[in-house]
Amino acid sequence: MMLNRRTTLKAAAGLAALFVGLRRAEAADLLQGSVTQGALLRGRTDPAASVVFDGKPVRLSPEGRFAFGFAYDRKEPALLSVSVPGAAPLEQSLAPAPREYRIQRIDGLPEKFVDPPKEVLDRIAREAALVDAARARDTEASWFSDAFVWPVKGPLTGVYGSQRILNGVPKRPHFGLDIAAGEGKPIVAPVGAIVALAEPDLYFTGGTVILDHGHGVSSSYLHMSRIDVKPGDTVKQGDVIGAIGKTGRATGPHLCLRLNWFQVRLDPGLVLPVP
Repeated sequence: MMLNRRTTLKAAAGLAALFVGLRRAEAADLLQGSVTQGALLRGRTDPAASVVFDGKPVRLSPEGRFAFGFAYDRKEPALLSVSVPGAAPLEQSLAPAPREYRIQRIDGLPEKFVDPPKEVLDRIAREAALVDAARARDTEASWFSDAFVWPVKGPLTGVYGSQRILNGVPKRPHFGLDIAAGEGKPIVAPVGAIVALAEPDLYFTGGTVILDHGHGVSSSYLHMSRIDVKPGDTVKQGDVIGAIGKTGRATGPHLCLRLNWFQVRLDPGLVLPVP
C-alpha cells in the first residue's frame, strides 16, 4: 500500500528531527527511510561508533553503514543509541507511524494450500527452517545501502500488510508485494547480493530465492518457474536470477517480492522507486 500524505509527513518530520540530532552530535551524517511500520531504515555514522537499536547492537560496515527495521504492527517506540569515542552517546526514541492495511480476498486456491493436510506439515516445518536460516545471516556486505531497482515490472496485485482471506478463511497478513507478469519473464537482482537460498519447490512458495544484501537485510522471490542461481553465488544489480512463475500457492503467474531485516518482515515498496 502507498502511505497517505499525512502519514508520510509525520514520518518525515520525525526522521528530520533525528537527522538534525545526529548531525549535532557528529554521530551520523545520513539516515534514510520513513519512521513508519514496515520500514527499513539505513544509516551512516563514524565507523568507530557503536550503534544500538531496540537494545541490541547493530553491525557497522567499514564505511559506518548500518540498517534496522520496524515490524508491520510495531506500535511502541524503539530507542536508537549512537556512541562515538570521546563523545557522549546520543539517544533518540523512534515511534513508528501507524498504517492502515487493506483486506484482500483470494478465492479459487486448491484446498491443500489453505488448510494443508497433516502429511505435509513436517515438510512445511523443514522448509520454514531453511528460510529462517537464510534470513538469519549477518554478513559484512553493505549492498543494502545502495538504491534498489524493481526486479520485474508489472501491475501490483497484492500489497504488504494486507489481511489475506483465502477461500473465505482469514489468514495472517501478506508480507510481500505481488507483481503480475507473464510466465517466464526474467527476474533481476534489485541490488547486489549473495544468494542465501535457491529452492525449486517449496510447498507454499514454489521456486524460491533469497538474496542476502548484508547486515541482516534480505529479499525473497517466490513462485518462480525457473531459478538461474545457486547458494553462494554473488549477483550484481540487474543480473537475472530466474523467471516469473506460478509455482506453490499461486493462482496465476506473478512475483511475490519480500524484504526482511533478519526475521522482521518489511515493506519492499518502501525501498523501491515510485512505479
